[in-house]
Amino acid sequence: MTTVVLICKECVPGRVKTRLTPALSPVEAARVAAASLDDTIAAVLAMPAERRVLLFDGEHVPAAAASFDVLHQVWGDLDERLAAMFDTVEGPTLLVGMDTPQLTRAHVAPVFVRGTDGQEGADHDAWFGPAADGGFWGLWLREPRGDLVRGVPMSRDDTGAVQLDRLRAAGLHVGLLDELLDVDTIADAEAVAALAPGSRFAAALATVREDDPDAGRDLEEARR
Repeated sequence: MTTVVLICKECVPGRVKTRLTPALSPVEAARVAAASLDDTIAAVLAMPAERRVLLFDGEHVPAAAASFDVLHQVWGDLDERLAAMFDTVEGPTLLVGMDTPQLTRAHVAPVFVRGTDGQEGADHDAWFGPAADGGFWGLWLREPRGDLVRGVPMSRDDTGAVQLDRLRAAGLHVGLLDELLDVDTIADAEAVAALAPGSRFAAALATVREDDPDAGRDLEEARR
């Protein structure tokens, strides 16, 4: 069965969601990021996975992920960190990030569908979850291999296209998951909160607006 890996970092002010500043203070951005992470952990816990892994950058593992195995990120660029993980795990593996708190079990349902061979993945070798900013929020590999990710330029508007081309060039039969919006900017945060109004993330963002009038004004300006 599939292992689900959640890549994340400890939500320390000044280290997470820095693009939410100056509209939010570093402390407020970290609070919102922590809520996003908790939402994503809850989504992963709802998935019918055999194993759940936190690919973690930090010292203090979130309490909500107490049942996860912890694999610390190696040093290097994001592609190297992801590649090292895919070289370490065994068996079908789904990678998701912490920037899509609207993620639900339904978004990754095809990954867990058994195909004609009786294996998960619905007769695909890979499933790819594109992000609206040109990156990707999810990647499932039936046979995890670091070389399928290593060297892909990350954090660019063509990252997803390059990664998808890499998978197809390797001869993999790739299925596409729904496109999701990553939370990078204040405008993204507002949009995602509207998509998931009952989420911890939406509640944290609303609390920030109530506690800090200046943040609220900046959010209103970003919305226009």
